Amino acid sequence: MKTSKTIYIRTSTKRILTKKLFSLFALLLMTSLLTTSCDPTDDADNVFQNNNTPTPLEFENMRDLAMDNHTQTFSFDADDGYVYLTSENGVQISINSNCITDNGNPITGNISLEYVELFDKGSMLTTNKPTMGKLPNGDKALIISGGEFFVEATQNGTVLDTSCGFQLMIPTSLTGDADPVMTLWTGDIDADGNLAWDENEDNANGDGGLFLEGENYYAIIEGFGWTNVDKFYNDPRPKTTIQVQPPAGYNNENSAIYLSYDGELPALAHLDTYDETLNIFSEHYGQIPIGLECHVIFISESEGEWRYAIKPVTIVENDIITFNLGETTVGTEASLTALMNDLP
Repeated sequence: MKTSKTIYIRTSTKRILTKKLFSLFALLLMTSLLTTSCDPTDDADNVFQNNNTPTPLEFENMRDLAMDNHTQTFSFDADDGYVYLTSENGVQISINSNCITDNGNPITGNISLEYVELFDKGSMLTTNKPTMGKLPNGDKALIISGGEFFVEATQNGTVLDTSCGFQLMIPTSLTGDADPVMTLWTGDIDADGNLAWDENEDNANGDGGLFLEGENYYAIIEGFGWTNVDKFYNDPRPKTTIQVQPPAGYNNENSAIYLSYDGELPALAHLDTYDETLNIFSEHYGQIPIGLECHVIFISESEGEWRYAIKPVTIVENDIITFNLGETTVGTEASLTALMNDLP
């Protein structure tokens, strides 16, 4: 009897322990499942963030840094009169310091002049300064650039005005060659930070502020800001729209899509329309030639560097082009710029 009783007690204890262990395991499993499924941070945005998808500010900072890397600064005195400056690439800037004002009021003392010149696709890409010209109906189409220029005068952080025009003398050796069809354009940046170009109307001289003499363009610019030497891209082939889908987690706030046309001088198209529901960038103006050989470029940011993918494409009607994260590369501004400038 004692043996039987002893066996019974041990068997009962084993069953009790087994039940307790099973209950504890079940409790831990349920807690784990509840924690995983009910964690309010486990949404799509956080999944993307765990994959190092950048914030809009991080992407914007990359573009701002690229602009800083292309900015040249000159200094002169308000009483110097006509000032003649030469850029790193040999563009000559002629400006009358006596015309520079603060809200129409004359100024004295030191003036700082910020200047940017962009002659290649890579620089236009990283600074988000594409070549998209406005058509009379408000649509945008590609324009071929002979150089993009930014000029701004400041004093102690205050942006100044000019009451008279200033001149840029631009060597045609920087623009691919002399082209008498080129005209002068003024850049307009919208609330989303996207740049588009308006062709200048003819002035009293009938040259729109730009004339070609020998091996130089002479641009007479009426005010500070962005200026471009350009002409509309012309292709007789039938046109279409295209759509481009970025990798999951990327949108028009933390990435961008551009087109580089093969065989063209510096020109960069920008897909500035975005459908949040479909997560698709589009060129909805119908200005892309069917049969065009080009490269579609996706760019974003990744931990202080550029994330990008460059895909060769021959355009078909109503084309849909897709990027995935595995196609992208992370690199420096210099490497991205070099790749862009090596495109056909």
